[in-house]
Amino acid sequence: MMMSSKIDTFNSQEIIEPRNNKDNIINPPSIKNNDDSVLFRDIKDKYKEILEYNDYEMNKLSYEEAIIKDQRTYIQYYLSLLRSGHILIFAFYFKNNDYNSKIIKIFLFFFLMIVHFTVNALFFNDKTMHKIYIDNGSYDFIYQIPQIIYSSIISMVISVLVKYLSLSQKIIVKFKQEKNNGLFDLKFQKVLLILKIRFILFFIVTFLLLLTFAYYNICFCGIYVNTQVHLLKDSIISFTLSLVYPFGIYLIPGIFRRKALNDDKKSKKYLYKFSQILQSI
Repeated sequence: MMMSSKIDTFNSQEIIEPRNNKDNIINPPSIKNNDDSVLFRDIKDKYKEILEYNDYEMNKLSYEEAIIKDQRTYIQYYLSLLRSGHILIFAFYFKNNDYNSKIIKIFLFFFLMIVHFTVNALFFNDKTMHKIYIDNGSYDFIYQIPQIIYSSIISMVISVLVKYLSLSQKIIVKFKQEKNNGLFDLKFQKVLLILKIRFILFFIVTFLLLLTFAYYNICFCGIYVNTQVHLLKDSIISFTLSLVYPFGIYLIPGIFRRKALNDDKKSKKYLYKFSQILQSI
């Protein structure tokens, strides 16, 4: 793909291969044409922006790299986990410089709302119906707690599977960190092919799931009219729980990460690895 004859004078190897291994920052090609200084300055700024580590890349650094490059405070690390892991912030925080489609992230948020509603409907069995009948239709929150927790866990598992198909960041970062750029075009085409296949599977799977969910929910609400309020309450509580618990869970990884990185002997690699496991939950 060619932007202009002037931009084409850049040497491809000069652009791709790092010139400063210590900082892993690639210096952009020199600007020889002063008439197009604005254009080249924009390219240079974009060039640097692409090479900078985003939250995902910083959090995935090896222990040795993190000791040198990760100078963030505990709060900054905590906020980075919220930006990448909290479904509401992840979907609507548009300043997040990740490599995922904004449209897909917003779609995932509303899709997971429907998942919570449907999974909660699946837990309404004969025993639950009988309980509602005995209580004269009143809502027993204590009795519904196990159902809410189970539905939250199942919804979280479905979320992980769907995210695997829809989010492109992991594969793009892997391509970005590729050191052997001799077959750049071939590898780039391979990445595009993998992303296309994933996106096609994602839309097929989610479309079929949404059809199934819609059919089941319409039938359920049409037959069990008196349980609609209970189902709605359970779904709201379950989905709200999925929005609240990350604020507490993501406080934990930073404790181990900062302790590992601040160790004078730099020998707490196992703590660092443990923090990375926790941040992936």
